[in-house]
Amino acid sequence: MRNELLNNVLAKLGIDQLSMMQQEAEEQILRGRHDVVILSPTGSGKTLAYLLPLIQLLDTSDDEVQALVVLPSRELALQSNAVLKSMGSGLRSQSCYGGRATMDEHKILRQNRPQVVFGTPGRLNDHLEKGNILAHHIKYIIIDEFDKCLEMGFQNEMAKLIDCLPSLERRILLSATDAEQIPQFVELRRTDRLDYLVDDEPVNERVKVYRVDSPEKDKLGTLAHLLLSLGESQSIVFLNYRDSVVRTDEFLRQQGFVTSAFHGGLEQQQREDALYKFSNGSSTVLVSTDLASRGLDIPQIDNIIHYHLPLNEEALVHRVGRTARWDASGKTFFLIGPEEHLPEFVHSDVETYELMPNKEKPAAPRMATLYIGKGKKDKISKGDIVGFLCKKGGLQTSEIGRIDVAERYAYVAVRREKMQQVIRLTRGEKIKGVRTIVEPVR
Repeated sequence: MRNELLNNVLAKLGIDQLSMMQQEAEEQILRGRHDVVILSPTGSGKTLAYLLPLIQLLDTSDDEVQALVVLPSRELALQSNAVLKSMGSGLRSQSCYGGRATMDEHKILRQNRPQVVFGTPGRLNDHLEKGNILAHHIKYIIIDEFDKCLEMGFQNEMAKLIDCLPSLERRILLSATDAEQIPQFVELRRTDRLDYLVDDEPVNERVKVYRVDSPEKDKLGTLAHLLLSLGESQSIVFLNYRDSVVRTDEFLRQQGFVTSAFHGGLEQQQREDALYKFSNGSSTVLVSTDLASRGLDIPQIDNIIHYHLPLNEEALVHRVGRTARWDASGKTFFLIGPEEHLPEFVHSDVETYELMPNKEKPAAPRMATLYIGKGKKDKISKGDIVGFLCKKGGLQTSEIGRIDVAERYAYVAVRREKMQQVIRLTRGEKIKGVRTIVEPVR
């Protein structure tokens, strides 16, 4: 039965074969009895490494929370939750994080009755204290990006969380870097340690490495020239400061690029909008601080561009880990100003990238993102949205891309050239008998 479930999930995800790390993780988590520590590079599929055995261990007929997944950011909580939902395992799940009312999450917990909850440490503690999640029923705790949780100062919150889970049977820790010592509060017992980190090569061998020389200290013109040469491919531009992200994003928009800006100073909804547009192909460039270097599960990122050079080797590893995920290939570009040098920790073969004469204008993304003002609480499903857009908006199903339905709203990607048509035709129309707003996500 479990093999059948696994085969169905892998077929649904379009995965032919698991990596060695994922196979070993499944074996140790599913058939072993010890706690498990998994060390594996960014982009190697650690989310599936713990989710695939977890869906085989949990009881879909039990309506209580059986597993907590602790994560350092709301983005990773949302994305990991989305991965589990996409697996079609029969398990119910929910993401919980700061920035929205705890009471709203409690209502969803009560209605949804999830068996798995993905959350940030502080918010999970809040729900446990209030009895919104029953501590005595939880058998498994997974701490993903464990090193990042420590780096962000969540020690006390994690210690408090683990201390109030009396029925824990297994602890599973995952990290892309090797922590020198795991703090005692984790209460690890006998441990199976799976180490797939590579010591001497921070850049994946499937990533081609280039340097792009800028004749000026202000590298914006060189960046625009490079992006023009990359055409429709998806690129992340990394900078070290929030103000630089804002400045660079504004410049690229003025040049005609369709971009998404992402940094820690944005409101939660702005960050979610930015990631959604980039991941569904509605923007071709994500301009970001290193906040986007970890915890994002966007499979088709072609290029990583270092506008500001990474501060250390660890930052480089996490940035470049956004591309060449699974068996894909990718490219990374270092923009080098007149007074800059390639970092010493870049050991890969580096080619000089020659910029060709500019094209006339940036390539437009194939898709655009629409906001629909109704969601799950209005009993709206993805099928309802497809029917609405086809019947009222005049679209073919082939012109509709990724759809995400939240509690009170939905996002949908449509062919860019059809966006204005949809907005015009759906103005004042009803979806499932209720009038709704349809507007573009800028």
